[in-house]
Amino acid sequence: MQVLESTITPQSSEFQANAEAMEAHIKTFRDVEQKVLDLAEAAREKFTKRGKLLPRDRINRLLDRGSEFLELCSLAGYQMHDDKDGSMAGGGIIAGIGRVAGIRCLVVASNSAIKGGTITPAGLDKTLRLHEIAKENKLPIVSLSESGGANLNYATDIFVPGARGFANQARLSAAGIPQVTVVHGNATAGGAYQPGLSDYVITVRDKAKMFLAGPPLLKAATGEIANDEELGGAEMHATVAGTAEYLAEDDADGIRQAREIMGALPWNDQLPVQREVSWDEPLYPADELIGVIPADAKKPYDVREIIARISDGSRFLDFKNEYDNQTVCGTIRIKGHSVGIIGNNGPITTAGATKAAQFIQLCDQAGTPIVFLHNTTGFMVGTHSEQNGIIKHGSKMLQAVANCRVPKIAVVVGGSYGAGNYAMCGRGLDPRFIFAWPNSRTAVMGPAQAGKVLRIVAEEKQRKSGKEPDEKTLEFLEQATAKKLEEGSTALFGTARLWDDGLIDPRDTRRVLATALSVCREAEQRPLRPNVYGVARF
Repeated sequence: MQVLESTITPQSSEFQANAEAMEAHIKTFRDVEQKVLDLAEAAREKFTKRGKLLPRDRINRLLDRGSEFLELCSLAGYQMHDDKDGSMAGGGIIAGIGRVAGIRCLVVASNSAIKGGTITPAGLDKTLRLHEIAKENKLPIVSLSESGGANLNYATDIFVPGARGFANQARLSAAGIPQVTVVHGNATAGGAYQPGLSDYVITVRDKAKMFLAGPPLLKAATGEIANDEELGGAEMHATVAGTAEYLAEDDADGIRQAREIMGALPWNDQLPVQREVSWDEPLYPADELIGVIPADAKKPYDVREIIARISDGSRFLDFKNEYDNQTVCGTIRIKGHSVGIIGNNGPITTAGATKAAQFIQLCDQAGTPIVFLHNTTGFMVGTHSEQNGIIKHGSKMLQAVANCRVPKIAVVVGGSYGAGNYAMCGRGLDPRFIFAWPNSRTAVMGPAQAGKVLRIVAEEKQRKSGKEPDEKTLEFLEQATAKKLEEGSTALFGTARLWDDGLIDPRDTRRVLATALSVCREAEQRPLRPNVYGVARF
């Protein structure tokens, strides 16, 4: 493989300007994450008085000490629904991939320190995405549950699609993917079925409350009077109803039991012996990734500058570069994982589309996962492109992306516009994982172009009706359209709507990709023991 030579000078004023711009983007999303942490931390005294741990403290106790935790969709619902300033982002859930008793798991915790962990529509979307990740990657789920259920302000948006979450849990159990839930507090109405559909349930004494109707609703509906404990307390469920398999004395004890349950599963015993793999670090430091992307999105750069900083030994086997140099394809290794990589140095041409489609099929034939680095304005337009079959050849690339069987991981490092987003395996093409840099933008087209398009259309309409173009109206239309697309294309806007699985600091790209690739490889190797209906309590 060729060793890539960087042409970037980190000491240059241009690099420093790029780095400063990127650091500003990083600070913006980190500040939002901190707001969420601060709001939860403000509830510490209340939780302590109740003898409870904060949700993130529960996660920290659950995970193996010193192990990595890849948080997912941390800003879902940012400035949507009840979230006015970003402090309630996350959809009422904290989730990520980490190790519990040596087993790689999907960890999901109700963020009960914020609005009681109630679920907004964004929280439901996040839950369904997490189920998808667990199923595709054969990850056991450990849930730390304490939620008031659906946010009733949005009950009509959640009720019908909410059934999908229950169906997913049933199907995960049937697929042979275990689910362990610790009930730390409220699990009411529909929320009671989340533990009910889990394979193992631990309830915390004097804290857990699981019932389809709480005492007030029971009294209103039937006239019956009952207290929390006899209606749905932890001890009742462990000794009478049989909904819980284990009874814990407090939060910490419940988490200990969850770790013991996971440790007792022969989950990793089924995997083949892993061979020792060594690798070289990239020749260029990851810190330089914050200065690679130009602050001015119109300025070109070579995507190989990113590849040189994430590839083992900065080595890269370039594929058909002489045929088309705007769509970059090649093979690298990331911490020992062989990877096909596709990046953009410009729009996708007819030649670039056919090159990429061929490369994707080769990766599929060899069983090589593919990483997509988005930075494209889309497919090349114009008479020359149309006459050379850009629709036909672009369709081939889309077919290859949609139908290849190997894991696909996408990182939006710059712009991801139009059908280029689809061709580079955006959310709609079902990547196994997709992450975004905080400077990135995703939209049907650039804001300025969108404004001009609507202006031209409106102007032609005015002329056809026999009117003289109203320049003032047209200017307002152009600027308003551009502003709307500008605001609706930012990384924060996209991650709020789960267009990605989370924003990442560019300097973490290699680490995040290595973790995702490891998860995918383990899933490919793991046998499951499915049944028809899942495990049920009788």
